[in-house]
Amino acid sequence: MSKDYYQVLGVEKNASKDEVKKAFRKLAHKYHPDKKEGDEKKFKEVNEAYTILSDDKKRQEYDTYGQTFGGGGGQSSHTGGFDFSGFQQGGNVEFDLNDIFEGFFGGGFGQRTKRGRDISIDTELTFEESVFGVERTILVNKQDKTGKSDEIKIKIPAGISDGQMIRLTGKGESIPDGVSGDLYVKVHVKAHATFRKEGYNLVMKLKVKLTDALLGATYPLETLDGKMDLKIPQTIKFGDVLRVRDKGVPTGRGRRGDLLIKVDIELPKKLSRKQAKLVDELREEGI
Repeated sequence: MSKDYYQVLGVEKNASKDEVKKAFRKLAHKYHPDKKEGDEKKFKEVNEAYTILSDDKKRQEYDTYGQTFGGGGGQSSHTGGFDFSGFQQGGNVEFDLNDIFEGFFGGGFGQRTKRGRDISIDTELTFEESVFGVERTILVNKQDKTGKSDEIKIKIPAGISDGQMIRLTGKGESIPDGVSGDLYVKVHVKAHATFRKEGYNLVMKLKVKLTDALLGATYPLETLDGKMDLKIPQTIKFGDVLRVRDKGVPTGRGRRGDLLIKVDIELPKKLSRKQAKLVDELREEGI
């Protein structure tokens, strides 16, 4: 056989369909011609291998004869019709081959569909907006011949993190007789003076007086949901974590993470004579 399609995809001959598909997606992303370090020749080889090995009949013919016979007796050319839905670039930005490479394969390698340029913009959110989500109207310069700007509404999901990107398909540059590019919105989140995110949980530090740590107390607390009273249990230790359930980041499933409060026991910088005497009495009691 002229080519070892299993070797091209880097899979064993007994590889399952899912393994073949997974290998194809990984290599297609790696060699995609639209990428800076892409390789169109290798991309075509990967696509050719997937065309054969993803089709049960063609794969059986290939395993038996070293080629497929789909009409005309020779090894079949690229047939197109691949399912690229849900194909994503790792990290935060989707990478859909249908949008970029639609029509590239179709009974042999045709001309690439014309496509407008992608547009990238930045938007800044408050910490609260990043936690609960927000809808923004942004002004986008489409960078086409009209020179017009479009107002686009974008729904920013709850729990988004600083540096993440949101992709809006077809909202980039539009061109005649072609498909529009995409709009990428990079999110910048302002730091909060009190809270930070750890997954779906919110984390904060709370300074507690030494006497309150020993005897227990109730502290007023300002959360992102408003004011609440936090009960400090007796003999709490430095570094202990108090958990307030369902006061964290929305998970998107009707639930929320928790608020984690890390205790920092505040020691006095200087003791008065009376305070020193009382502490000395506590020491005599073995505390």
